[in-house]
Amino acid sequence: MLEDIGDGTAAATRLAGGAPLQGTLDVSDPGDWLTLDAGVREVAWYGPQFLPEWEASAPLPADLTQLGESRLALALCHRDGRIRQEAVRQSAQYPGLLPLVVIRCADWAGPVRECARQVLREALDVDTALDLAPLILRVGRRGRGGFGVEVLGQVLGRASHGQLVALFADPDRVVRRFAYRLAIEGRLLSPGELARAAARDEDTVVQDLCATAALTALGDQGAYEEVLPPLLCARSPRTRSAGVTGLRRTGQSEQAKSFLSDRSALVRACARYVVRQLGGDPVAWYRERCTAPDILELPPGAVIGLGECGNRVDAELLWPLLAHPVAGVRARAVAGLRALDCADAKQLRPLLDDPAAGVVRETAIALLPSAKELPADWLLERTGCEHPRHVRVGAFRLLDARGGIEALRAAVGLLEDPDAKLRTWAGQSVQRWRPSPDVRRGDAEVEELLDRSRHLFSDHVLRRRKREAGVGS
Repeated sequence: MLEDIGDGTAAATRLAGGAPLQGTLDVSDPGDWLTLDAGVREVAWYGPQFLPEWEASAPLPADLTQLGESRLALALCHRDGRIRQEAVRQSAQYPGLLPLVVIRCADWAGPVRECARQVLREALDVDTALDLAPLILRVGRRGRGGFGVEVLGQVLGRASHGQLVALFADPDRVVRRFAYRLAIEGRLLSPGELARAAARDEDTVVQDLCATAALTALGDQGAYEEVLPPLLCARSPRTRSAGVTGLRRTGQSEQAKSFLSDRSALVRACARYVVRQLGGDPVAWYRERCTAPDILELPPGAVIGLGECGNRVDAELLWPLLAHPVAGVRARAVAGLRALDCADAKQLRPLLDDPAAGVVRETAIALLPSAKELPADWLLERTGCEHPRHVRVGAFRLLDARGGIEALRAAVGLLEDPDAKLRTWAGQSVQRWRPSPDVRRGDAEVEELLDRSRHLFSDHVLRRRKREAGVGS
């Protein structure tokens, strides 16, 4: 694989010496062709040594194909437009050079571009288009690259389902999107196949495209048993949410209720919509789950779900869950209280020492509006190395939001923290620190803290910071 332009120039040099294309680059990799194209023009001395018979003042050779495939490949990438145009005209005898013709279809020189487009239009059939699709779509992202994509769509519009299968698994998501759009337009995939593709593919565009097409193809009286199970079991929240929305057509309110506690907020919102449309009450369902006798089996999604659609009265159901043995439930209880605007600083503060990082993270977020109400010394103590990393992070996040000398004190102290990310964050905090109105001008501690962090500033900036704080000479 040619990874950068240096590899492209090295490949060009080898081709100039007569090396075959197959051994010089991966002819199935679109990136190699593009790198070669750029690399040829980077070789400053290539004109006379690559193509010695082409002097600037001499006429072009009548038959470039006498040079062989490797040299003709170089001619297709030549910086002289006359040479590129003549090479395109004579490239038909070497089908292996068609990828370079594809690149020339977006050439900056009009005559070269038009000539290449004519050659591509004549050479492209379904099998060739399948091989060249990744490169054509890559070139299509360039200016003047739309022609190749248009021709590709016309040719592959005649392809069968079996022929497009290879493109469905292409590592380039742009290729997969293109192939699935063609398949959907041509109705080459059944609703079940589309649902399975939506559940399997990692690209969100393909997921939405296939899930929507699967449900649309079914109409109101379709065979949902083929479509809904793959969608509802998908890892992607977007795909699961499409499946949940599809449950409305089937009237399966009970199955929709099981997604009210999904780990994804998007899926939970869709489930609430479906349950309401079918006459159910999501809030009552959440309240029932949060007060059920088998509280140890409480799913975390049910807790945050109550916060998302309940009211402030429901905070009374969430407070007891802060002591739940499952960390996920505790974290969602904090998030639910924040969503209900009931995050009491005094009651949440002990959770900053929670052994679970997720709980401390949610607690710090909930306490940010109350950062100035928390005792600074208590927070500063928790930035010490004797505390777990997630506790140090949560405490510093609140101190940083608090501002003032307490923020500077905490940040400078963390410049020697064993965690590299926390050190970096602390350094950035010091660099952007400014004295707040409650910082006493001329405070000797401010000067001492700035001196301890002088390696983060230029001399000029450090002097300016000190002047702003009224310290130093």
